[in-house]
Amino acid sequence: MKKNLLVAAMGLALFGCNSSSNDKVENEVENKEFELSIAHINDTHSSFDEVKTSFVNDYLLQGKPVYTSFGGHPRLQEAANQYRELAEQEDRSMLFLHGGDAWQGSAYFMLNEGRMNADILSRMGLDAMAMGNHEFDLDNETLAEFINTVTFPVLGANMDVSEDIHLNGLSNLLPYTLFAFDGNNKEEVTLDTMPTDKPIVAVVGMVLEDMASISPKVGDVKFASEVETAQQVVDELKANGVTQVVLLTHIGLARDINIAQQVDGIDVIVGGHSHTLMGDFTNLGNGDNGEYAQLVQNPGGGVTCVVQSGEMAQAIGHANVVFDSNGNLKSCSGGNTLLSSDTFFSDSLRDSGSLLIGNKALQVEDFIEEQDNIAITQEDEALRQHIDIYYKPDLEEAYGNIITSVPELLVQERRPNDGVTDEHGSQVAPLVAESWLHWANQEENLAVTSFDSVDIALVAAGGVRNSLQMGDLYEGNISLELLPFANYMSVLELSGATIRTLIDDSVTMTLDDNEHAGKFPYTAGLRYTYNETIAQVNGVLESIEVRKIDDEGNVTWEDLEDNQTYTVTTTNYNANGNDHWDAIFDAQTISVERFDIALIDGQPISYAVDHLIQIENSRSAVYSDDQPDCDAVNVACNTDAQAMIDWLDTEINTLVEVEFPPVTLNLLEDRN
Repeated sequence: MKKNLLVAAMGLALFGCNSSSNDKVENEVENKEFELSIAHINDTHSSFDEVKTSFVNDYLLQGKPVYTSFGGHPRLQEAANQYRELAEQEDRSMLFLHGGDAWQGSAYFMLNEGRMNADILSRMGLDAMAMGNHEFDLDNETLAEFINTVTFPVLGANMDVSEDIHLNGLSNLLPYTLFAFDGNNKEEVTLDTMPTDKPIVAVVGMVLEDMASISPKVGDVKFASEVETAQQVVDELKANGVTQVVLLTHIGLARDINIAQQVDGIDVIVGGHSHTLMGDFTNLGNGDNGEYAQLVQNPGGGVTCVVQSGEMAQAIGHANVVFDSNGNLKSCSGGNTLLSSDTFFSDSLRDSGSLLIGNKALQVEDFIEEQDNIAITQEDEALRQHIDIYYKPDLEEAYGNIITSVPELLVQERRPNDGVTDEHGSQVAPLVAESWLHWANQEENLAVTSFDSVDIALVAAGGVRNSLQMGDLYEGNISLELLPFANYMSVLELSGATIRTLIDDSVTMTLDDNEHAGKFPYTAGLRYTYNETIAQVNGVLESIEVRKIDDEGNVTWEDLEDNQTYTVTTTNYNANGNDHWDAIFDAQTISVERFDIALIDGQPISYAVDHLIQIENSRSAVYSDDQPDCDAVNVACNTDAQAMIDWLDTEINTLVEVEFPPVTLNLLEDRN
């Protein structure tokens, strides 16, 4: 009953070239075609355990959701091993690649930093990994330890680390790596040592050219143009006899497509960063995310195949790539597969009463068996045991106290209309915003600023990391998982015009389905409606209103006034204008009235901001006097998480979605 990924992959191997198996064998003999299998993952974000989720189909269980779990690294390992087994059986060449952002995302990372990722990913047998922006979340000394520890190269061709004392000279940090293949056998080679009688595949890393605007802790690393660097490196490789080029990126699908449209000579782009689960998943209630193995025309007439595999270790991608005798891309096919548990429930509570057994469980298994994009996959036993023995005990201890309960699943999506969300989008980000607004208005916090009250809270969707499952909610679910970045809260004055521009620009930039949507703004104390007018390009901010609450708790809404000054709270990261919140940065270059708040011995202490600076793409605050010493034992800089913990613990008995959705994003029906 349980479909084996190996069987599905064999189907790809047989039919991916749009020819019969006999024809393919004859062509390989006559023309010496080269066939390469690429298993790939990206944006795994320390999701070492499975992720609770659900799927729905109109013809399954009367169209009611099926609650289960997807992925986790032990399932990724099992799936990769199945692809390896198939490649070995067919004596076919294979690569296993990671598109970056292994770091962050779970309590495991907060407790172990990069050490657990280095351990687990090395055990999985990766061939290479692109440098993601979240790999810069700690400091470059810690990043260097990770790079030196892993058993595979970390790649970034457009990175210049020559002036960074921690990353310069690392033998495992490379612009690209080369593999020589002899059937299923492969070896890493260099331009000087590569053989002339074997297919050579270059795996070239590409990172965000504007990395410093997203990751403030890049040290002295410089970043060059994605397009220019890609063409330069490809030309160099081709001049030295390398025929096949795979670009391993962490720049997002929109930029992957842009590179493919502007650069000649790249055969395959294996991507990350935009968390795009490419393929049609409407059969599971998750929308159509565009064709997997998308073929993009190069300026010189060639073609590049583009793939990406979602997020949070829930799915694995598998591309079957065929090159003709001249080394040109002949075909590229495959798909993403969600890796499902074999345990199913009819309710998000997942108790014994909702466990599907007997015929109902068989119905679900039969349904999954018939689908191409989901498979029941067992966990790799050895990797599961390793995690449970060496890492799980500390994790369970770190979650702390119960602060509230969640009666129904609360979904986090970055952009409205994505996943299972409607035009109002995330159910979680508005709750984060409400908690920040409540916290900023507490007497002890206002007392360390110059403000009498705070009007609005702004939340960037990318800072809110996961959905909230039904059940008890612990402190660690917030500080270690939901809001793990240890940002401190900022309180500042902004004009209505600045707020309007910020909302308008941020939403417009995320209309493109392939764009990184971490900058999408959610709010509290403010609501807005945005109507798309040109599909994936532009729209109109139809309305934007500020919430007013009288002494009796009655709520009214008033138009945002451009000439009025409002007091706003957000994280210091976004208050500095990072992740392209340019309007908030530009406003503070003219006038600054801002306080950043940390906790010292549990008490709020404010740090007045004198001005902002920008060095290349990195933006930061310069303080009038001291600045928070976040490394000190008695200092807590994660006031973003602490604000929500305090709100939930003192104000919220059960956590449900907000009464007034603050965001409405109306997209055109035809978005092609």
